[in-house]
Amino acid sequence: TTAGAGAGATAGAGAGAGAGATAGTGAGAGAGAGTGTTAGAGAGAAAAEEKTEFTVTLKALADASKKIAVIKEIRNIIPGLGLKEAKDLVEGAPKVIKEDVSKEEADKIKETLTAAGAEVEIK
Repeated sequence: TTAGAGAGATAGAGAGAGAGATAGTGAGAGAGAGTGTTAGAGAGAAAAEEKTEFTVTLKALADASKKIAVIKEIRNIIPGLGLKEAKDLVEGAPKVIKEDVSKEEADKIKETLTAAGAEVEIK
């Protein structure tokens, strides 16, 4: 007599294999193997690359009485910028201050200008 049974059951894909051997009364053995669903690692890291370059934009003056302090800081941030050019940049906000800078530099610029009385945005 021969008896063989096999079963495979998984959430995703399953494969079952059964083997039976004949030796007098008969013995059967079954094995099932399969893989289920796997969780995506990295939470979409491949789809959304980490941004490494940022643009710092002066949005506006938070306090008009601090315009001179903001102009001074703009001149410190952009070497070679004259007083008139810095004043025009501040009065013409929103204006890009620096492009393609690191996250650390962008945060430092934002902190400096915010302390001086400006509203700053990092993109």
